[in-house]
Amino acid sequence: MRKKKILYICGSLNQTTMMHKISGELSEYDNYFTPFYADGIIKSLANAGFLDFSILGGQFRKNTIQYLKDNKLQLDFEGQLHKYDLVFTCTDLIIQNNIKNKKIILVQEGMTDAENILFRLVKRLKLPRFLAGTAATGQSDAYEYFCVASEGYKEFFIEKGLNREKLVVTGIPNFDYCRQYLLNDFPYEKYVLVATSDARETFKYENRKKFIEKCLRVADGRQLIFKLHPNEKIKRAIKEINKYAPGSVIFSSGNTNHMIANCDTLITRFSSVVYVGLALGKKVYSEFDIDMLKKLVPLQNSGGSAKNIAAVAYELLNAKDLKIFRLPPKTNNMKAGNFKNRIVKIA
Repeated sequence: MRKKKILYICGSLNQTTMMHKISGELSEYDNYFTPFYADGIIKSLANAGFLDFSILGGQFRKNTIQYLKDNKLQLDFEGQLHKYDLVFTCTDLIIQNNIKNKKIILVQEGMTDAENILFRLVKRLKLPRFLAGTAATGQSDAYEYFCVASEGYKEFFIEKGLNREKLVVTGIPNFDYCRQYLLNDFPYEKYVLVATSDARETFKYENRKKFIEKCLRVADGRQLIFKLHPNEKIKRAIKEINKYAPGSVIFSSGNTNHMIANCDTLITRFSSVVYVGLALGKKVYSEFDIDMLKKLVPLQNSGGSAKNIAAVAYELLNAKDLKIFRLPPKTNNMKAGNFKNRIVKIA
């Protein structure tokens, strides 16, 4: 009997490590991995280097390929080598042509962008979803299921118009066992940590001087530590911090989660690491409403999210008739949803 094959479409290191953890719970299948890719003009632009700021190229792609090779994972660039029974992806802003007729499971990566005028235009005029950034996550409806971080996020996505029947609360790898980060060898303690963004690198507005001044006010004399976003222009960021916040400690690499675990206060703008801070009870500053973020914090299930997501995959891979997964909304009864009984309890 042919061994069923699964394709994992990766992107950033966060997305890639999520895919790797999920595959570890599906080891009886033939698992293959690919860096993120696109078709048509988007592919041409990526190949020409114009999209190196995104997961389609640049350091994101290099880091992903290196990670896949270092971990000796099976590579299938752009999913060209095999016919796949199931596809995992962490974003549906682009649905590649060769997976459109496949069973797809979408896995939430982390925080989504705030809705803005571009998001509303994309929804109303059916423009390419990537124009709205991650605010348009889930809007493709091309997946069988969308595995989300928490009950709060399920309601959040329902309010954005997503199909309730396709949303499964599983938790998400990398954000589901934050207390483990308390055991670390990071040498600093009791400081204010600033996790910067790559807003400018992705053509969004940011007044970095104003942001640093805010960080100084929050710190109020306490030690400031800056952890730079991996996609940020490092030399420029260091120069700005040294100018406006001299005496700050700056890291361009290192384990951000360990830095959060040891800090007293975390300052971010639009970063998923805010959830690590909230899960660990830190004082947190964000551009988003903190009370809303507290409702969205991913399930803390001692690292069980990958197993939960794998349970959803088992159901899809063993379903004889996919139609049973596409019940009309009126039924509100997922007859094939036995995976719900397999989801681990929150620790």
